[in-house]
Amino acid sequence: MINKVEICGVNTSNLPVLKNEEMKKLFLKVQEGEREAREDLIKGNLRLVLSVIQRFSNRGEYVDDLFQVGCIGLIKAIDNFDVTQNVRFSTYAVPMIIGEIRRYLRDNNPIRVSRSLRDTAYKALKSREELTYQSGREPSINEIAKDMDIPEEEVVNALEAIQDPISLFDPVYQDGGDAIYVMDQLRDERVSEDEWVRDLSLNQALSRLGERERNIIMRRFFQGRTQMEIADEIGISQAQVSRLEKSALQQMRRYV
Repeated sequence: MINKVEICGVNTSNLPVLKNEEMKKLFLKVQEGEREAREDLIKGNLRLVLSVIQRFSNRGEYVDDLFQVGCIGLIKAIDNFDVTQNVRFSTYAVPMIIGEIRRYLRDNNPIRVSRSLRDTAYKALKSREELTYQSGREPSINEIAKDMDIPEEEVVNALEAIQDPISLFDPVYQDGGDAIYVMDQLRDERVSEDEWVRDLSLNQALSRLGERERNIIMRRFFQGRTQMEIADEIGISQAQVSRLEKSALQQMRRYV
């Protein structure tokens, strides 16, 4: 996705970049009703959309779809941007573009969330966008809850409910070498480290046994066979099975 050059018929390698002074002049023309200035602003900020959609490169979505949705967020940002505020356009536009893409992903999410919880989440996101615009920074959950006049727990629950699930194989860090994935950061509480080490030691001890001794131990302790059953299955006496079993266990104990 990141290396794709042409998106929605647009050659992203040739996208223009507007300087801050050019942006200010175009916004003034937009306020005067010039449609061409609005189109120039949109074209001049498509690289901003491109940089945002790269954050969603592991979602399995078509890059063309994300780009189009991101452009909707960009247009909304251009139409609602207040040039009198001491805020850079990119600071205002990026959360708007991200919000639009997240709404698109939520609406297409197979995991269903109740309407009331979804409405609360949408209001929380809108509140976050407005507070970000007013303060120029990301608001805290407490600030969003106060703005909405609801408990913090409701805000947290609503926002968590609409989060997109991630894969255990999504990379969380990569610095030129092997990536660190989500699964590398998780621990299985059902199996302790001591149990894992013990199982590893047992497997190594089993590998040191002869084929017949290993066969007897596997049948006896992993398959639940009796010594008589094993004797019948491999064609030796029960006494021989008993001697081989004791010898194998002694070897394993010494190793473990």
